[in-house]
Parts: sequence; structure tokens; C-alpha cells
Amino acid sequence: MCGRYAATKDPAKLIEEFDAIDLTEGHARADHNVAPTKNVVTVVQRHPRDEDGQVLEDEPAERSLRMMNWGLVPFWAKDPSVGSRMINTRAETAAEKPAFRRALVSRRCLVPADGWFEWRRTGKEKEPFYMTSPDDSSIAFGGIWETWRPKDDDDAAPLITFSIITTDAAGQLTDVHHRMPLIVPRSHWDGWLDPDREDVTDLLVPTPEDIVASLELRPISTRVNNVRNNGPELLERVDPAHEGALFDMPKS
Repeated sequence: MCGRYAATKDPAKLIEEFDAIDLTEGHARADHNVAPTKNVVTVVQRHPRDEDGQVLEDEPAERSLRMMNWGLVPFWAKDPSVGSRMINTRAETAAEKPAFRRALVSRRCLVPADGWFEWRRTGKEKEPFYMTSPDDSSIAFGGIWETWRPKDDDDAAPLITFSIITTDAAGQLTDVHHRMPLIVPRSHWDGWLDPDREDVTDLLVPTPEDIVASLELRPISTRVNNVRNNGPELLERVDPAHEGALFDMPKS
């Protein structure tokens, strides 16, 4: 699964890395402990619209950085609070579930991350790990997004939300947890983001083992368990045997 991750790069770096324009309007912030419901940077690719809001399908799609809330709220939901229960979407059933299937067809995104956190159970304790790329390149999670508006307020600003696709863990990550976020290789970014491509079945597969093998599995402090803690010290390697604290269940 993916219930917490780190995203600290500023838009200038992400613009270059993802070949996108910045539409975050100054709202992007470095976050060392991204938790569900937070407003964070995603990458989308959409056709431009005319002055009336109509999609110009003959115009090339434009890739951009956009802010979205983590936790998908389906367009038909009565209450946006359901998003807190839809932070992840299983790759195996995304095309079947009513909450996800429409977004999977036409509203996919990439979620840039420095890395993500997972907890390995050891007896009654849980040991936190940070999975990250050793070369400082962004990890791109596959995601889907939706637009929600309250039914009784046509003038209300739309709520844009997303969910991270998850798959079976692979390689060394199986020692930590049985699930992991879908990591979209750079070679598949175009296909995943293509708004005209409806079928991405061939991309909904466990992350290639060579990518998994390249990741660093870093034991970190239990300070990450508390979502109120947020700083670069959360990402530092520690020796669990000498941390001086029990490994607690993550707090939300």
C-alpha cells in the first residue's frame, strides 16, 4: 500500500524532470511526511480548452503540474469525506470498481515523490522504512484523479482529488510489505498520461524488478509515525536497535 510519502522538490525541478509547465499557482510546498487529504503536486496531460471550456481535441495535449487533494472523491459522491478511504486503488480491480473505472480510462496522473514510507511488522512492533531512489531522481507513482462538485452549489470551486495505484510488492520490497505503489517507469510516462489512450491494462503490472532492485530500503526513526512531524530528519537512516524507542503503529 502507500499511506505516506515524501515530496520535497520545488516546481522548478519538477518542470524540468517531467517536461511540464507549472500550474500550481505557488501552492506547492516541500513535504517530508505527506499524509492523506493533503494538497500536493501531481502531473497531468490534457488537451487545451477554448474560452467556453470546450476541449480542443485537435490541439496537442499539454503536460502540467497541478495541485490535488490525496484521497479520490468520485464525481457522484454525496460527501467529499469518502476521499479519506480512497487514497489507494488496487491495480487488479481498478477497471471494475465504480469509484475508479471512469478515472482509469481518461483521468490518469503521475504523483512525483522522493520516496515512500512503509512499516514492517516485527512481533507487536512496526519498523518504519523509507524507500527512495539513490540518485535523487523522482519516483513517479501511477495515479487517477477526479473532479467533484457539491450538487447544491453550482458556484462552488471544484475539488480535484487523486488516488495512488498499488500492486503486489516485488523483489526486496516483499520483506517489508506485500503491497507497494505502482511505479511508472520513465519510458511509460507518455502512455500513462496520454488523455486519448483508454486502455492501460499493459501498464497495470507490478513494478519491474530492476527498478525495485535499484531502490534503497532505509530504516528510519519512528518519528515518522506521527503525521505532525515533518522535516528532513525523518528521512535520515537510523539503527533501529539503538533508536531508544519502540516501533509504534502509524498515527493518523
